[in-house]
Amino acid sequence: MNQARRSLKPGPGIFTALLLALAIPVLGPAGCTAGEDEDAARNPGTGLGIDAAAMDKTVKPGDDFYGYANGSWLRSAKIPDDKAQFGAFTEAELETSKQLGKLIDDILKGDAAPDSNPGRIRAYYSAYLDTARIEAAGMEPARADLARFAAVNDVAGLSRVLGQQVRADVDPFNATDFFTENLFGLFVTRALDGDLQVPYLLQGGLGLPEREYYLSSAPKMAEIRQKYRAYIETVLAAAGLPDAAQRAERVYGLEMKIAAAHATREQSEDFTRPLPEWAPAEFAKKAPGIDWGTFFAAAGVAGPGKITAYHPQAIARLSALVAKEPLDAWKDWLVFHQLNGNADVLPARIDAAHFAFYGKVLRGIAKEQPRQRRALDAVNDALGDALGKLYVEQYFPASAKREIEGMVAGIKGAFERRIGALDWMAPETRSQAIEKVRTMEVGVGYPETWKDYSAFAVLPNEAYANKVAAGRVRLAQQLGKVGKPLDPREWWMNAQLVNAVNLPLQNALNFPAAILQRPFFDAKADPAFNYGAIGAVIGHEISHSFDNNGAGFDARGRLRNWWTAADLAKFNRAGAALADQYDRYRPFPDLHVNGKLTLGENIADVAGLAAAWDAYRASLKGKEPPVIDGFTGDQRFFIAYAQSWGTKYREEALRGRIATDGHAPGQYRAQTVRNVDAWYRAFDVQPGDKLYLAPEKRVQVW
Repeated sequence: MNQARRSLKPGPGIFTALLLALAIPVLGPAGCTAGEDEDAARNPGTGLGIDAAAMDKTVKPGDDFYGYANGSWLRSAKIPDDKAQFGAFTEAELETSKQLGKLIDDILKGDAAPDSNPGRIRAYYSAYLDTARIEAAGMEPARADLARFAAVNDVAGLSRVLGQQVRADVDPFNATDFFTENLFGLFVTRALDGDLQVPYLLQGGLGLPEREYYLSSAPKMAEIRQKYRAYIETVLAAAGLPDAAQRAERVYGLEMKIAAAHATREQSEDFTRPLPEWAPAEFAKKAPGIDWGTFFAAAGVAGPGKITAYHPQAIARLSALVAKEPLDAWKDWLVFHQLNGNADVLPARIDAAHFAFYGKVLRGIAKEQPRQRRALDAVNDALGDALGKLYVEQYFPASAKREIEGMVAGIKGAFERRIGALDWMAPETRSQAIEKVRTMEVGVGYPETWKDYSAFAVLPNEAYANKVAAGRVRLAQQLGKVGKPLDPREWWMNAQLVNAVNLPLQNALNFPAAILQRPFFDAKADPAFNYGAIGAVIGHEISHSFDNNGAGFDARGRLRNWWTAADLAKFNRAGAALADQYDRYRPFPDLHVNGKLTLGENIADVAGLAAAWDAYRASLKGKEPPVIDGFTGDQRFFIAYAQSWGTKYREEALRGRIATDGHAPGQYRAQTVRNVDAWYRAFDVQPGDKLYLAPEKRVQVW
């Protein structure tokens, strides 16, 4: 849920992420075979690190720092046919996929027991790859689900099925997005004002990315809607259902009403607002329409405990639709979303139609990924921790973990010093901010406790059944936390994910092993590169605890105002200035970056980069870094940062991101440097340069 997590890289749906970090002692993985370079943690590398060939030195840094750092690469790089974008994250993901592919090859050659994690991985992967069997089975695997929907004949029956369809959001950065199949999503974490974990209920039910795709009057959005309506019909017809056109019209019309019932993206992103907690029995009064008792029983959410309504108004409006809209429309909607959400394990005619819309229309991708890569993504989604444990044992050396933990400690210290030096912050606010930094839990590489998949009976040759079962296993894992104290070291990302996350309710950060490699980290590169690349990521995640949302949580992860009124007003003024700065970035004549929507990420970029630079300079212990290949240490630091955001987008993907995502595009994140004084000195940026900001216009926040 976006009120519980902020990540560095955007993911699908309403959940987005940012990075946070805190050095804590964590035991290394048993049997690490990636090599124990004891000197790597003590002796920094001396390599250049940055990619000089990617630069365009004809561009003046003060006019376009992104073009200066990435210009040659931008001209020559090609977006792969099966990608919507290409850049540093993609490079790390491709390398990780190669590594995981080797692990799975070894599993396929082995003789692991079916009830072991390697055995589950083998069965899940093999069934997913067996497209001949999937094709031969046709619609038979889904027949029981479609029969459940057909049997609905009243609101109580519809409520039961809607409850059965509920799935828990565990990791929105993986292959699937829970709310495309469900009217409501479920998330479990600690209550905002309590010690125990509770379910959070969220809006869902849309097949397009979010409400603006349905409600916007922009011509491109209208075109997407027309193609989506046609796609619904294609899927229903491909499943052999009669009257596909009429059914599709009912599904589309219902989703238009669901979209109108939704909270806006900006409202969803504001997780510091008060959230009501309702007992299950209160839902009938607060949100009449659904038979809530039947719904919760079917979902497995039982007992007298409270449920947090993350979207209370939307929940009430969606519940009213359940009672108001015709049952036939709901039954068609259930059928479509069951097929749509599981298209990859259904016959090729449905799978191909899914890619034609979601890949080509929404993201501009020309070619579907190879089935082997999709199978790997499917295993990541269903058995992420099982595969992740094998991954870190093979590919994440203890020396890398120690070095990153050392950087985390240094950047935390730098951030604390920056707080201590703020001349506008009152002592009572300052002391609580410093406590929050000092008590952050930071997980580097992998979790201390891996998820248990012993209840997951993966069936040979049953791809559809396995995928449906995986969703139920995730739900059971999440519901098993209800009523228990929050584990501040719980992980929300797989170790093999190229991303990082801030968890405000835990006051914690996760840095998965897969992001701790090039182009973000290189043990052989000099510190300037590593602090500018992965160091800025670490700083970004730490800073998320102090962005416009994270600043609402205290050191214990409780949502409360720990600011003086004067300090909060000054903080908000700085945020407004940064939002205005980003509003001015316009990648298309008809579309600009939404500075308010991206504010949390932009605050984290500005503050994180500044803290990383401070930590880099502190690591030198008063010595000046060497000049390498003509670049000073400070220049290498800032170039590394800008190159980490080098990204090429397809137009469709970029437009979709600006419309819905809380992260600004990479080219604008790279220009964050214009708010950092040290960048001006490093590249002699002067008034008259296009990126120049007068000192009083530079937004520093922290």
